[in-house]
Amino acid sequence: MPPVPDAVAPGAAVPDRARSDACPGALRLHTADDGALARVRLPGGLLTDRQALALADAAEALGDGRPEITSRGNVQLRGLASDCGGELAERLRAAGLLPSDTHERVRNIVASPGPGAGPARGSADVRAWARALDAALCASPWATGLSGKFLFALDDGRGDVAALDADVTLIAGPDGTALLRLGRAATARPVPAGRAVAAALDAAREFLEAQRAAGVRAWHLRELPDLLPPGPLPLPPAAGTRPPLGALPGGGLHVGLRFGVATAGQWRALVAAAEGELRLTPWRGVVLPGAPAGRLPALAAVGFRTGVGTAAGPGVGPVAGPAWDGASACTGLPGCAKSRSDVRADAARALDGAWVLNEGAALLPVHWSGCERRCGHPAGRRVDVLATGEGYRVTVTGGAQGRDTAVEVTNEQMAAAVAAARRTT
Repeated sequence: MPPVPDAVAPGAAVPDRARSDACPGALRLHTADDGALARVRLPGGLLTDRQALALADAAEALGDGRPEITSRGNVQLRGLASDCGGELAERLRAAGLLPSDTHERVRNIVASPGPGAGPARGSADVRAWARALDAALCASPWATGLSGKFLFALDDGRGDVAALDADVTLIAGPDGTALLRLGRAATARPVPAGRAVAAALDAAREFLEAQRAAGVRAWHLRELPDLLPPGPLPLPPAAGTRPPLGALPGGGLHVGLRFGVATAGQWRALVAAAEGELRLTPWRGVVLPGAPAGRLPALAAVGFRTGVGTAAGPGVGPVAGPAWDGASACTGLPGCAKSRSDVRADAARALDGAWVLNEGAALLPVHWSGCERRCGHPAGRRVDVLATGEGYRVTVTGGAQGRDTAVEVTNEQMAAAVAAARRTT
């Protein structure tokens, strides 16, 4: 669905969202060119092996057989029949993936996916926060007033998901405390770790109550940045460092998917490699806690990105290099009628061809969009690649003095232009 603008310009009118957001859910299906689409919320990206198999089975039985991880660590099922909603809901309930019909679209929680607290790890294991916050949301009747886009982020102290600029962010500290950040504020409120989940929930409720008092309606805190006091403590910029692909320093494995899409068979391979638990990441990858490094070759053989020196599978191309890191794309043609191009096919050719060129470079994230809605684009500075109908417009957002720089290129020129733009400092 279309993203909300990154910020409200100084002096601009505050957006008043008179209508409800149109985000799809597990019960509210969205009609696309390739069939109906369901979005299954997975707070913290947490899945048991049984739940992961249930999603693969549902995708294969009811849709196109290709579950897709979103930029919030949720799962989309595409190519669904328009009348499959009842059966899909039954499957999700049986797997414990639909705990509340009334709250299912507001269960938007991302969490640091790496191993829990300990050496080479974050300051806290945020899985407990994710589960407690999800349960508290579902038990709060007022929470249904939140937008389906409103996002909570639970950061274990490494600054990975804090960089996503969620509406409410909890950042674990090393001394049993936490910081509560509202929207994109540069400051935060200190809270005891034992009250962190309650404080996050309170902030969301304050946001709704302040909107009612002001007589406006917004989907995100960033749309009304002055509505709530941000907190007294300054925050350094979030690191935004993603877990490396392959074997993780603190234990377990991290594998990547091309644009977050995998076949049902690949999902079953993930389950076979897991130790009972999977954590989907907002970077469209999967962390398998406790899984040994010896399982990486089997995952690489079926098409997962597992780190430098591994292949992507027969006929897929060399995606082990850094070009695919931080790369994303909207659905594009043929799934979306608004798109001007098959952006994923174009992007894959560019990334497969550019990975040697960019070997060893520090690269900006890049996102391909089929139209001006720029669905699914990441937050922050990036290379924006927009289909124009005659080629692509390649833009480095947030350049010097906040200015964007853009160049118009043909399809043939796009790969080189993107590779050069991503090395911009």
